Amino acid sequence: MAKLYFHYSTMNAGKSTALLQASHNYREGGMQTYLITAQFDKRAGRGRIASRIGIGEDADTFSTGEDLFAKIAARQAQGPVACVFIDEAQFLSKDQVWQLARAVDDLGVPVMCYGLRVDFQGNLFPGSAALLAWADEMREVRTICHCGRKATMVIRRGSDGRALHEGEQVVIGGNETYVSLCRRHWRAAMDD
Repeated sequence: MAKLYFHYSTMNAGKSTALLQASHNYREGGMQTYLITAQFDKRAGRGRIASRIGIGEDADTFSTGEDLFAKIAARQAQGPVACVFIDEAQFLSKDQVWQLARAVDDLGVPVMCYGLRVDFQGNLFPGSAALLAWADEMREVRTICHCGRKATMVIRRGSDGRALHEGEQVVIGGNETYVSLCRRHWRAAMDD
C-alpha cells in the first residue's frame, strides 16, 4: 500500500544522504525511482541532489506552482516507478503537497519527502506544515547540537557570525550560513 512519508530534521542531519541511500536500495533491487528536488536550489548544480559526504545523483526539479500530480503521472507513463523521492520538501506549496497525496492515493506510488521542519525563526515552512498535517508516516532524522542534545532548531548567521533575527524565510545556504541547535541554545542565540 502506497503512503506519503515525511522525513524531517534540521540542517546537516543527513536527509539527502538518507534519500539517496533509500533510492539506491530500490534500484539495487531492480526497481526504478523518480527523484525530484527544488529547481532554485542549485548548491550541487541544477537538478542534482547531493550530500555533504560526497554522494549525489541527478534529479528532476519542481518549481513554484508546478502540478506534481501531473509530473508524476507523466513519469509513470514512461515506465514503472517504484517510489518517488522529493528533496527540499519544505519548499513545496500546500497545493503541491496535496498533489503528492493524490499521487499516492490515485496513482498508487509511494512518495518519500525529505526536508526541514522549521526555518531560522522557528516557524514551519508551508510545505512542512502541510506534510505534518497530511503525511501517512513521519520520521525524524536526528542530528545533534554542539552540546550533545538533539538539535531541533536552526539559526541563520550573518556575515559577523551572529544569529539573524529577521529576513526572508528562504535563503539557500549550507554550513557557512546555518547552524543546527537544541532549543535552549537556539533561544540563547536568538537572545530569548
